[in-house]
Amino acid sequence: MTATVPVSVVIPTFGRDEVLTDTIAQFLAQSPSAAEIIVVDQTPVHEPEAQLQLQAWAGQGAIKWLRPETASQPMAMNRGLLAASSPVVLFVDDDIRIDTDFVGGHAKYVGEDSVAAVIGQILQPGEEPLDGYHHECPDGPFADFDFPFRSATPAWVRNGMSGNMSVKRELALSLGGFDENFLAPVSYRFDSDFCARLVAAGHRIRFDPAPRINHLRAARGGTRSLGSHLTSVSPAHGIGDYYYALQRGLSLATIGYVLRRPFREVMTRFHLRHPWWIPVKFAGELRALFGALQLHLRGPRTL
Repeated sequence: MTATVPVSVVIPTFGRDEVLTDTIAQFLAQSPSAAEIIVVDQTPVHEPEAQLQLQAWAGQGAIKWLRPETASQPMAMNRGLLAASSPVVLFVDDDIRIDTDFVGGHAKYVGEDSVAAVIGQILQPGEEPLDGYHHECPDGPFADFDFPFRSATPAWVRNGMSGNMSVKRELALSLGGFDENFLAPVSYRFDSDFCARLVAAGHRIRFDPAPRINHLRAARGGTRSLGSHLTSVSPAHGIGDYYYALQRGLSLATIGYVLRRPFREVMTRFHLRHPWWIPVKFAGELRALFGALQLHLRGPRTL
């Protein structure tokens, strides 16, 4: 019988079928295995084969299959956090490839009080591990926004990505979990906000490249269901970034970040070659800033 570690795996998912069942199958084959696998499934209707497989796993007790009616990444992660029964909750993307000892790589931190959260290595398509990277932990509201999560060197960090993140459950709940003001379908920066609040409360985040994921970036589902942000007037791609900055309080750093973002978003190679999209994108940025101000004035929506 495979040894079990006190880790609950939470897989938020939206619009995925075969790639989702492939991801779950990898967790069912882990050694040591997780205490439980919680699938927070926001897909309204699955393809028949995926539906039957999910039903079978749920019926066997191999997974907990939650079906919230509203699609939202931070809301799904909060649902998973509340449903978990283990002291450590491991959040992962629904379109990944992992080694068979992946869960064990996170589980080794279960008893370490000095580590509140662990971020594992994330390799995007075409990326290789970055050897020899020397990291000096910076300060400020935007610390580690440019940290290379493909690094092969362990480090203390102040930012993280939720696609390969484990957290101490009780600590996460004491902070209110994830802020649901980071709106679907993109919810950009919600994980950075959680990490910032964690660090502000005096806790530490460890980056460990050993528990690695290869992120497939599946073409269908997830945030890619919205389309390209380069040609969109939608505020969805920018509202979270502005909201994150506003939540850090007024300072020269946050004001500068907010003022620079609209111009940074249109100063791209794409817009240089297609300048007629610049007014469209700029309008979307202004809509995003206005929406973020409204959310900021309303206050965070945590547990």
